[in-house]
Amino acid sequence: MAIALPSVLTGSGTNGKTPSGRKPLSVGFILARNFTLSAFSLFVDHLRLAADEGDLSRPILARWQIMSSTAEPVRASCGTAIARTSSLTDPAAFDYIVVVGGILHAGRQIDDETEAYLKQAAAAGVTLVGICTGSFILCRAGLMKGRRVCVSWYHFQDFAEEFPDHNAVADRLYLIDGKRITCSGGGGAADLAAHLIERHIGRSVAQKARHVLLLERVRPGSDAQPHPPVSVAVDNQHVRRALLLMEQHIAAPLPIADIAGRLNLSTRQLERLFLAEMGQRPAIFYRNLRLRYAAWLLDNTPRSITDIALDAGFSDGAHFSRQFKALYGKSPTGARAEALYADAAAPLEMLAAEEVAAAVPDQLSRRAANRVFD
Repeated sequence: MAIALPSVLTGSGTNGKTPSGRKPLSVGFILARNFTLSAFSLFVDHLRLAADEGDLSRPILARWQIMSSTAEPVRASCGTAIARTSSLTDPAAFDYIVVVGGILHAGRQIDDETEAYLKQAAAAGVTLVGICTGSFILCRAGLMKGRRVCVSWYHFQDFAEEFPDHNAVADRLYLIDGKRITCSGGGGAADLAAHLIERHIGRSVAQKARHVLLLERVRPGSDAQPHPPVSVAVDNQHVRRALLLMEQHIAAPLPIADIAGRLNLSTRQLERLFLAEMGQRPAIFYRNLRLRYAAWLLDNTPRSITDIALDAGFSDGAHFSRQFKALYGKSPTGARAEALYADAAAPLEMLAAEEVAAAVPDQLSRRAANRVFD
């Protein structure tokens, strides 16, 4: 059964204006086949809650449409189907057109008419937003040339393989590059929605939407994704696919023989390829990849070392600590303590530099005082 959302393109103020006289924030959605429901729902619910007082959901401060080239409901990757609220509307009616992607390898995501519509929107100067694998859709349409693209760490190798000439980043939640915005997906869609609401309507309205949804602070686009991708350039397609499998199975590591089997290789063949491409055996690279992820968790989360060990695919804390120290030369506890000390010392050093510089009237001497703390 398809879910039908109300059509809310028409604003409630005079001549489509808000009570304050401002033009409402207007967003058009294009849902790819097998799109990610969570990314779409987080984004559209932020708009709904920002649009009106309480959760009355009247399209006063914001309005939106779910568009499609056909009347057939669009199926999400979870099986839920969403009915369109309009056909492909004049793109000039929107501040943003948001393309919500999803499963990559389940057939074509949009049809020719929709792709042509996106090109028309770009030509009209409308800002295009790619969420989750929506960035792939924009790239396939030739709409991201010369621009940086934010992708999920989970799809980083897929993207690098399909678009070797594009500049992809997978170390942040979303990226704004002029009239193009790309978002890694998941919870990042909520942060992007809050950012756009704050930009067009106001911070208090964006905060209200977050609070109603029981979400904490708005994370900036530059905040790190919870998993750093393998950023090395790899020519061999078998090694690239092996790296992707490793990244996607951190907490429950796959045996190297299983990875080789999925690639239709023998274990010995995969080891030879890894030694040639990476200079390491696959088992060692895989273990270091998991340790790198653990190091990121130590620096960026307050989770216990035992929890981090398990999340990085180690059976117990003691084994994890030994492997971590062998790679980094310090224990996980020591690494976390160093990171905390560095974070605490940085503002103190900056303050000390400012105080010393302020006591020195000569501009040249001020610069010298600052260098003491470099």
